[in-house]
Amino acid sequence: MPVQTEQTFRDYTPEQGKSYAQNRLDYHPALYSTIISHHTSTGGQLDSLVDLGTGPGNVAQNLSKHFTQTTGLDPSEGMIQTARSLSDPNALAQGKIRFEVSSAEEIGSNLSPPIADGSVDLIVAATAAHWFDMPKFWKSAARVLKPGGSVAIWASGGLRADRATPNAEAIDARVEVFEEEMRPFFAPGNLLTRGLYKDLRLPWTVEPAVEGFEKDSFFRKDWDGVDEFLAKGQPEVDLGTFEKMIGTMSPVTRWREAHPEAVGTEQDIVRRFRRDVEKLLRDAGQELGKERIRGSAQGFLLIVKREK
Repeated sequence: MPVQTEQTFRDYTPEQGKSYAQNRLDYHPALYSTIISHHTSTGGQLDSLVDLGTGPGNVAQNLSKHFTQTTGLDPSEGMIQTARSLSDPNALAQGKIRFEVSSAEEIGSNLSPPIADGSVDLIVAATAAHWFDMPKFWKSAARVLKPGGSVAIWASGGLRADRATPNAEAIDARVEVFEEEMRPFFAPGNLLTRGLYKDLRLPWTVEPAVEGFEKDSFFRKDWDGVDEFLAKGQPEVDLGTFEKMIGTMSPVTRWREAHPEAVGTEQDIVRRFRRDVEKLLRDAGQELGKERIRGSAQGFLLIVKREK
């Protein structure tokens, strides 16, 4: 799959970053526990954590309690400003956690001082690795990781209605129409998430292959649904919240950039989607103005170990 530099989130302003933070769900404590347990049980230490594509910093903050020092990196200045504004000022002042502008391909080599070679215990990337130049990323990961360190990468697949949602099959059919409308605004990374990262290139499948990682210990875990993957499991939300959550998707941002006249009107792609879902829920008996939907998706986690 061709490499395409992600630009949508890189260009986010601090205001867009705050909206993203408010409307994207965090991850479940069980997911974080799985990562830490696998990392430590396979020889990983808990001194230094690097969170790539940190966005508003929620993953870095949640995992920082396990580590002496945590660094959140993102190529977007707007996202980094958001992460700093949402973090504990004392933790920032004490240097327990910091947020800096850097890409997954650099992993802090552009900073002063840079992230040192062989200094990182765990690298994580939540809903971000599909935007990485994977050959460059793995080369940098091999450089900064300690022997026995880990790389944990996770995301979730396409949206669908939970089976408990009224009229779920009809809503899923409308989801397919929505995704087909967005298809011209998909980047290769969006296709990787829809494919559940099964085509994401690993150190031994990139060209040239990156040495120093354990192919035989590769770990993958899948969730059929997002219970114990997202912080609120499969949340039931009102349609206003649903519209805001869908609005954080990068293809939606690109659609809106191409159709500025529709933004904020009934012709907006997400607003049309919402109105159709509202009707389907009312057809199934939900009261006007009180429509609620329970969404679901497939979650997946990949962990790669650095050789000891």
